[in-house]
Amino acid sequence: MTTASQGGYWVGFDLGGTKMLAEAIDDNFQIRGRKRVKTKGFEGADSGLERIEKAILGALEEAKIGLSDVRGVGIGCPGPIDLKKGTLLDGPNIGWDQTPLGKRLSDRLGVPVVALNDVDAGIYGEYRFGAAQGAYTAIGVFPGTGIGGGMIHRGEIFRGLRLSCMEIGHVPLVPHGPLCGCGQHGCLEAVASRLAIASEATRAAYRGQAKFLLKNTGLSLEDVRSGALKEASSQDAAVAEILLAACQRIGEVLAGVVALLCPDIIVMGGGLVEAMPDFFLEQVKKRLDERVMPAYRGSYKIVAATLEDDAACLGAAAWAKHTLEGNLVETP
Repeated sequence: MTTASQGGYWVGFDLGGTKMLAEAIDDNFQIRGRKRVKTKGFEGADSGLERIEKAILGALEEAKIGLSDVRGVGIGCPGPIDLKKGTLLDGPNIGWDQTPLGKRLSDRLGVPVVALNDVDAGIYGEYRFGAAQGAYTAIGVFPGTGIGGGMIHRGEIFRGLRLSCMEIGHVPLVPHGPLCGCGQHGCLEAVASRLAIASEATRAAYRGQAKFLLKNTGLSLEDVRSGALKEASSQDAAVAEILLAACQRIGEVLAGVVALLCPDIIVMGGGLVEAMPDFFLEQVKKRLDERVMPAYRGSYKIVAATLEDDAACLGAAAWAKHTLEGNLVETP
């Protein structure tokens, strides 16, 4: 791996969601510059890399620093990562498969780049600077376009020998269920992500069961965002029922996660949770408590993420520093 230069800044980059976000961060993890660039659907990796570079340079320009001052870049990507090669193996919601993001971005910028899963980055950010500080084992669950998961155990991102893991959104849940972005059927993400909720809500609106949503938002999936779902849930019983079912499904899968990994903190984030924190935390915990083995009840708490959009960028930058300064506990 390329060694870091002796500057004083790091860059954190979040490739998840509908917008890319780059942040220039100093050695004390204070954010000095930001640049957000809209994601253009399933654009190819070449044009995507150009947009990533543009966002990074924009954040550095706002911070009034140059690339020569940057010690390294951490980039959080949706989907499983080959951690040794920095390769995004499968980006189900962006269409980038087998993309060596780490190397290609490092070649473009001339600085070391560390690639990691975006929710791993988000939960590491919350562990270092936010809602999971002091945790022994922290699980992150971020429902959005998909449902991402990550885990911190004893200060390190939990990962496999070569690959990132904790893909909670792709736990099989509904036999022969809806097609998921990963190509399988019935994954948690296919029935409980914001995209799945919005899709079911628009069908309800089309059938006349969600009149408030139909009147105020319409039937376009692009317009049925987290805020629109929150507003409609107070007026349309069908939308409220759809949201409740999604929370219950997440809680059921988390019951299995708790039985396997026994986290002391579960952090929930993403746009849906930010829009409806009390509802999501209460309903997910209620179903989790109902479904988990009795011995584990009371061993965990569920909290909302506190860093919002900054979580993945701060976490990616902090993990890049952790890695490039030689602190990573290496796998064989």
